[in-house]
Amino acid sequence: MAKRKIIEIDEAKCDGCGLCVPACAEGALQIISGKARMVSDVYCDGLGACLGECPQGAIRMIEREAADFDEAAVQGRIDPGRQAAASQMPPPASTCPGIRPQSFSLPLAGPNNIPTGPRPTAAPLEPGASSALCHWPIQLRLISPGAPFLRGAALLLVADCAPVAMPDFQRLLDGHAIAVACPKLDNAQDHVARLAAIVAEANVKSITVVHMEVPCCTGLMAIAQAAVKAAGREIPLDDITVPIRLN
Repeated sequence: MAKRKIIEIDEAKCDGCGLCVPACAEGALQIISGKARMVSDVYCDGLGACLGECPQGAIRMIEREAADFDEAAVQGRIDPGRQAAASQMPPPASTCPGIRPQSFSLPLAGPNNIPTGPRPTAAPLEPGASSALCHWPIQLRLISPGAPFLRGAALLLVADCAPVAMPDFQRLLDGHAIAVACPKLDNAQDHVARLAAIVAEANVKSITVVHMEVPCCTGLMAIAQAAVKAAGREIPLDDITVPIRLN
């Protein structure tokens, strides 16, 4: 192995925000155990596109012995992932009923405006209350790009914590499909590939990203931007930032 320029990550400084992951078009970086890590030296081209994306200054360029950059390996890593996400069919119900794609309308109101249909016994709905959720599943990693509820949809891409902090979150669901993800704890590169397949195959008309105000959560917007770019489409991309505490 010869010496060449390659990035180095200071794990003590890295807070796992994930902004560097979609910034690396070669897919050399992943968030593993809450820290950005190099997947393999062969995926790093040494150009340092990720350097400017790190708010903590945890990434720097060094010169050390490393395997040569392998462009063919990069294509083999990125393209099949996108193709697999784009061609993934809805999982059969026999694999896991909980991830079978479902679309449904809001429940009809019964006597006293109480929604009909089964309700949780431990937490019954308040009179007149109903959910605006119109499909299942909602976790991005479980949603097939071919799911019928995505076709031509306005998509909400929501950070896991946002609905807990936003008391009127349900109003955002009106007229939207939803995908939930965490830019800090999930695999950001996988999210980019799957979201790119959704944008390309389902022909979604817009994406609204809902995330918390903390730095690591802003990585969800970076994931959306990278996915739209990878899909080769121009669609509206909006941002809703939710404070940790609302007065």
